[in-house]
Amino acid sequence: MRRLSLIVVVLLLLVPAYALITAPATLLWQTYTAVGMVIAANVLRRLRDYRWALAMMGLSVIASTRYLYWRLTETLPLGPEFNLWDQFLAAGLIGAELYAYVILILGFIQTIWPLHRKPVPLPPDPSQWPTVDVFIPTYNEPLKVVRPTVLAALALDWPRDKLNIYVLDDGRRDEFRQFCETVGVTHLIRGDNKHAKAGNINAALKKTRGEFVAIFDCDHIPVRSFLQMTMGTMIVDPKVSLVQTPHHFFSPDPFEKNLSTFRKVPNEGELFYGLIQDGDDFWDASFFCGSCAVLRRTALEEIGGIATETVTEDAHTSLRMHSRGWRSAYINIPQAAGLATESLSAHVGQRIRWARGMAQIMRVDNPFLMKGLKFGQRICYMNAMLHFFYGLPRLIFLTSPLAYLLLGADIIKAQGWMVLAYAAPHVILATITNSRLQGPFRHSFWAELYETVLATFIIVPTALAVVNPKLGKFNVTAKGGIVDRDYFDKDIAKPYYLLFSLNLVGMAVGFTRLLLNDPHPDTVALNIGWTLYNLMITGGALAVASEKRQVREAVRVRTKLEAAIRLSPDDGAWLTNTLDVSYNGVALTLPDGVAPQVGQRMQVLLTPSRSDTWIDIDVKRVGRGIVAGRIAEMTIAQESALVQALFGRADAWMQWRERQDLDRPLHALLAVARHGLRGSRNFFQWLGSSLLARARRPAGTNAA
Repeated sequence: MRRLSLIVVVLLLLVPAYALITAPATLLWQTYTAVGMVIAANVLRRLRDYRWALAMMGLSVIASTRYLYWRLTETLPLGPEFNLWDQFLAAGLIGAELYAYVILILGFIQTIWPLHRKPVPLPPDPSQWPTVDVFIPTYNEPLKVVRPTVLAALALDWPRDKLNIYVLDDGRRDEFRQFCETVGVTHLIRGDNKHAKAGNINAALKKTRGEFVAIFDCDHIPVRSFLQMTMGTMIVDPKVSLVQTPHHFFSPDPFEKNLSTFRKVPNEGELFYGLIQDGDDFWDASFFCGSCAVLRRTALEEIGGIATETVTEDAHTSLRMHSRGWRSAYINIPQAAGLATESLSAHVGQRIRWARGMAQIMRVDNPFLMKGLKFGQRICYMNAMLHFFYGLPRLIFLTSPLAYLLLGADIIKAQGWMVLAYAAPHVILATITNSRLQGPFRHSFWAELYETVLATFIIVPTALAVVNPKLGKFNVTAKGGIVDRDYFDKDIAKPYYLLFSLNLVGMAVGFTRLLLNDPHPDTVALNIGWTLYNLMITGGALAVASEKRQVREAVRVRTKLEAAIRLSPDDGAWLTNTLDVSYNGVALTLPDGVAPQVGQRMQVLLTPSRSDTWIDIDVKRVGRGIVAGRIAEMTIAQESALVQALFGRADAWMQWRERQDLDRPLHALLAVARHGLRGSRNFFQWLGSSLLARARRPAGTNAA
């Protein structure tokens, strides 16, 4: 009924919308129209009922469509007075704008009504619960990364005789086999590494018999309620092939670490797991993300197992299940947490794989052409794939004002003020509307920063994947490493340097043209404003490339847990709470009357672990009401207690989203601008040091 009512409303509004979109206007009347649209959007934004958000989407679509209609009918340099170079550059810009418009529309459709699905209760009799195989695939990750995931899986709230845990070790390592034997899980290996993770899982499917398969990347540590929250949906509806939960990260990614925004600004993936997958679920199109999910074995067997033709085997697998009539579900409650990539280079490498894989899927099994999919499923999958083609459009937006300022190319045949009058409502309404829809999950202007960082690196892989989907190989994303010093990643930053330099030159030329009384000052000023924005974004990219030192091997999680401490097994215990906890150490509030000494060994009981196991701590710091120490070598029982207290609690990650600030576009713009200024400073410091080094170099010598 919701879908039908939305269609009826859209049809009723088509005629007046068409009239508004195509109506010609003078500069004055277009300015009035722009101001009216912006005021209306701001009024609607303050109304909390979600139906007003739908009205904002409609208004944004009208503003953007009016802008593009005007661009296509009145501003293209098609007359004889324009040369081929102008027309080529103009075609590039209008192509980028059309791409952005399509992504905007598809995004609105995709997230038009997030489902917010609730978990389905399990049957009261556990004997009716099905058998579940837990797969933990690993290849080259160190055992210290995998151990917490295995121990957390052992503590899942599920009948032990119906739960089988398998470590799928494509590294075929003896230390993994010994650990699995010690804790009582199955160590599975195969003779080769064909098809990487997908092949590893498919080989395990042939050796196991559970009715359902839960899959966790080896660094994704499940909370004990994972199966309780997901399996009810599977049991009540035999046509559901997949229940996916969010990928949550308890360590900062390179953006959060290098810009100091961890738990202050939503990370890059939060929009997808916080909103988009919920929107996909409305269309029965939420898809498998490779981890933190449970799948029905019969559905996997029907499609021949995990897809192996692309490097994003997860989305490809769910696409094939959907095409066979299987349904999916998304429960937007974090039920596992993992490690984010430590360095920007690793992060870029991971995103390149995702981009190439999505382009491969579009080439191999295009959702617009594939049989068996519903309309909404085609839209959701196509938007997910088209998203990763933003590399070239983003570069065009970052360089288009330079075509006019540096080359004198007329790529928009219109007065500067008229361009502003049409473009402003298009941009402002899209920003305000997305802020209303995405506020808890993506702050305004951060998408431009994320895309700029990755744009130059994904253009070639996506293009090659479309030409030949068999090109390239699966690359494992490294996790659990350290960054032993502050440094600037010059290799990653090369394209940012170039883009920043070009826009800096363009801005200087623009101001020079204004001082020399250019005959089109409004157009020059408009392009100067555009280059200033591009300098802010590329400066932010330079700031992200400034890697910050991270020497702790274990991430410290700031969390307040109930705890008890004692100075020896024979002493009494004092109740307290933790300030932060990691796999290696803990900081606690120091109770009155307790006086541990630095170097002394004490014991801590983390009460949320559902265990009475005390953990030995070597005291490293005492003072200001805090005691902190390093965790001594642990037994399996102690390690399990720590894992359950820190990672395994059912509510471990529930509050993290609530602690982030909601989006306020102007505040977000200022925040991105601050990072842009910081990156700009880095640029000028690098430029100054490079020129100084060159000046000091003896004549006739070359740089090393």
